[in-house]
Amino acid sequence: MVLDDLAVPIVLAPLAGGPSTPELTAAVSEAGGLGFLASGYLSAETTRDRIEAVRELSSRPFGVNVFVPDDSSPDPQAVAAYRDRLRAWADQRGGTIGEPQTTDDDWDRKLELLTADPVSVVSFTFGCPSREVIESLKAAGSEVWLTVTNPDEAAEARGAGADVLVAQGAEAGGHRASFVDRPGLPVYGLLALLQILARTESLPLVASGGIATGAGLAAALCVGARAGQCGTAFMLCPEAGTSPAHREALRSGTDTALTRAFTGRLARGIRNEFMDEHSDRAPIAYPQLHYVTAPLRKEARERGDAGAINLWAGEAHQLAEERPAAEMVQSLAAEAREALETSRRLID
Repeated sequence: MVLDDLAVPIVLAPLAGGPSTPELTAAVSEAGGLGFLASGYLSAETTRDRIEAVRELSSRPFGVNVFVPDDSSPDPQAVAAYRDRLRAWADQRGGTIGEPQTTDDDWDRKLELLTADPVSVVSFTFGCPSREVIESLKAAGSEVWLTVTNPDEAAEARGAGADVLVAQGAEAGGHRASFVDRPGLPVYGLLALLQILARTESLPLVASGGIATGAGLAAALCVGARAGQCGTAFMLCPEAGTSPAHREALRSGTDTALTRAFTGRLARGIRNEFMDEHSDRAPIAYPQLHYVTAPLRKEARERGDAGAINLWAGEAHQLAEERPAAEMVQSLAAEAREALETSRRLID
């Protein structure tokens, strides 16, 4: 198992949508953790190119994250009404909005790529692939990790043949990995979720959500995780593709909130004008709303307007540091060792 061979129990979150780069993936793996490459929103060809770029930079294991297609059918009238609202808002600011689209994120071709040219780990977000998909990837030589947000999803993932469960707590930045987004979705804190899954599941657990320090990593390990998955903690690293406006927001003490305003799927980001203005009107409609707001967000990033960008970040984002990724891995590991030793002394 890949987790057994890591020098340090640190996993890089995939960070789809910009921050993920081959350089960041390779740097984390070279430092002894497990780097992940995001394939979300990318074509199979671009994913292949980025996999090749990671391999040119590092010979160590790394993983690729894939979005499971959303097969829900949102209310077209609700989508149209929200788009009209956004059009009026964007027109006042000289912005552009797009058309709602339904895509499978190049699902079949990505699976073909990853079975023909396997990587060490393939992880999935937004759902549980079929047993056939999981078995084909395992037969090709990859481990399969599934991201879960509650005990029912964990049981389903185990039943489908997952090798590892990535337990995503409410503190995590970016999209909730829930298999189905719905009203009243239960949102477990990381420590609560880990404690439950440590009792109910036998698969190895990777903790994800709000881990920004070695002490936070140590806490997750104490509760039952085999490793901690960190995302926001790496977004200020020079290797990350985080935009300048997003970097500036990460340095602030502004709080975060959960919203569907940007993409139609529940996600955690730093509060800004767009989120505050539209969160209470956004329907559950992913990926349709992702494509509606994509041009607006792209324009905002280009002009450095943080008020209209999806500033995905975990609750502990103000703890992120600007340092090379390898230094971040080493620092987190050293702090975790110190925290664990301190805990032992206190107990003794």
